[in-house]
Amino acid sequence: MWNEETLAEGGSALKKSFTFKDFSDAFAFMTRVALLAEKHDHHPNWTNVYNKVDITLNTHSEGDKVTDKDRSMATEIDKLVC
Repeated sequence: MWNEETLAEGGSALKKSFTFKDFSDAFAFMTRVALLAEKHDHHPNWTNVYNKVDITLNTHSEGDKVTDKDRSMATEIDKLVC
């Protein structure tokens, strides 16, 4: 489930953590997300440590707030999890 959080700077963001079997599976997921992001011209902030990927979505051009574009991207990212 994506959590919507208020940021200290006044904006908002959708956040979710994904855990995989190992680093290779996590990296493969990140590759799929990267291709999706390019297609939609909407790029996440993310971190990866071994088998865990943390993703944050918000729209910078809207004052770093969550928009329908972010919700749509979150739904598409969830579809990539195998």
